[in-house]
Amino acid sequence: MKILKKLGVFTMLFAALFAFTGCGAEKEKNVEGTLEEIMTKVYAELPQEQIPMALTNIEVTDENIEYYLGTKDIDYKEALASESMVGSIPHSVVLVRLNEGADVDEAKKAIESSVNPRKWICVEAENVIVKSKGDLIILIMVSENADILEAGFDNL
Repeated sequence: MKILKKLGVFTMLFAALFAFTGCGAEKEKNVEGTLEEIMTKVYAELPQEQIPMALTNIEVTDENIEYYLGTKDIDYKEALASESMVGSIPHSVVLVRLNEGADVDEAKKAIESSVNPRKWICVEAENVIVKSKGDLIILIMVSENADILEAGFDNL
């Protein structure tokens, strides 16, 4: 009888251990590398002839973050935007690395609800994609090649 009690206690402890660790959502790994390196990988599969004219990487700061993301209410460590310097080309790809402990889902919601796909005034981005991997968020706001850029991020 003592063996059955010990077996029962062992089974309950094992079940509790499994419930608290085995079923928990695994934290997604952070993407390694500088934002410049990551941006290069996002664009890697885009054919050279489809890269927008005058494409430039721009550091996103507290002073310009609302222009790129539509909101400044994001707990971010660093951010980098890749945009065409030609105002009639609706193309913006922004990488945002959040501070440790920042709420990724809340940051994505803030971007999705605030970003302006008509920020260029005379043109509008047809595709707006907000995704994350670990502490990294990408905003893809373009009219062309959204699928290629999204796949570049997914393949990181």
